[in-house]
Amino acid sequence: MTTATKSTLPERRLLSEAETAHYIGMSRGYLRKARMEGMRERHAPAPPYIQISRTVRYDLADLDAWILEHRVDPRGGNR
Repeated sequence: MTTATKSTLPERRLLSEAETAHYIGMSRGYLRKARMEGMRERHAPAPPYIQISRTVRYDLADLDAWILEHRVDPRGGNR
C-alpha cells in the first residue's frame, strides 16, 4: 500500500474482546454471552461487533455510541 493510499483511508480503531471488556468495564464472558444470546428481555444488547471467520473485533466508535445509548439521566430525563 502506498503512502498516498494510506493517508486517504479513514482511521479506524478495532479492539479485541479483552480490550473491549476493559474499555466498557464488563467481563469477556458478558461479551461472549451477549453475542450468543442476542437481544434478551431486561438485558442490554451486545455492543455491535465485527466478525471475520472466528475473529471478533469491536469498533471504538461503535462502543462509544453503544455506551451513550445506555446512559441514564438520574433526573428522569430521556437516555
